[in-house]
Amino acid sequence: MKDYSRINKKWWNNVTSIHARSELYNLPEFKKGKSSLELLETKEVGNVRGKTLLHLMCHFGMDTLSWARMGAIATGVDFSPDAIKLAKKLSKEIQVPSEFICSDIYKLQNVLDKKYDIIFTSYGVLCWLSDIKKWAKIINQYLKIGGIFYIAEVHPFTNILSYDFKIVYKYFFKGPYLDDSPGTYTDWDAKIKGGTYEWSYTISDVINALISEGLKIEYVHEFPFTMYDQFPGFMEKDKKGQYVLKNKKIQIPLLFSLKATK
Repeated sequence: MKDYSRINKKWWNNVTSIHARSELYNLPEFKKGKSSLELLETKEVGNVRGKTLLHLMCHFGMDTLSWARMGAIATGVDFSPDAIKLAKKLSKEIQVPSEFICSDIYKLQNVLDKKYDIIFTSYGVLCWLSDIKKWAKIINQYLKIGGIFYIAEVHPFTNILSYDFKIVYKYFFKGPYLDDSPGTYTDWDAKIKGGTYEWSYTISDVINALISEGLKIEYVHEFPFTMYDQFPGFMEKDKKGQYVLKNKKIQIPLLFSLKATK
């Protein structure tokens, strides 16, 4: 049996430096004080000042640190040692205290024993989950009574589409499946060795996993825009800086957000 986590971790270690240099992440502006968070999540999550916040799958911590700049007592978790090393370096460099933990979220209970007011995760996280029910259990475990869980994520509907915008995949196929396409979402031409193993979940999979843990779904929102060039050549930036389809006759969900409470 393949060690999917090890294979994926190697890939994420390889792309961390590529992402850190990319225009998409724009580290120079971030270091000057610009938030990496989108208006969508800051508006929907609301005031975080003085609240404890756990950011699952935080990559190299820009969003975690952005929440901390807004007053949250923030903790970021990621399984990539290279990403967490960079996150800690950034925290010191910009003088924004945050805790960063290097751990697979399925093993998080071995290194973290706290509960949080807010659990946050966003953009390209669901596909790395081998067990969505266990993921929901972890969220419930770390969420305080009265706390909120929030996710903003690429809409699962887009999983049926190839990068050249053709329907080639199955919506109800769980995986794992091998993605050996070239590049990364910040640079499709980047030379990266090895592929990744990923999973696909429907909207109902996400909702029902959280409900099964006793969490109350406050809302699910769907949007016709996303935050990166998901389909190169088929997308353009709108006036708000969001990526939308060039062909306005095509109306499909590209992004969703969900808020749940305990």
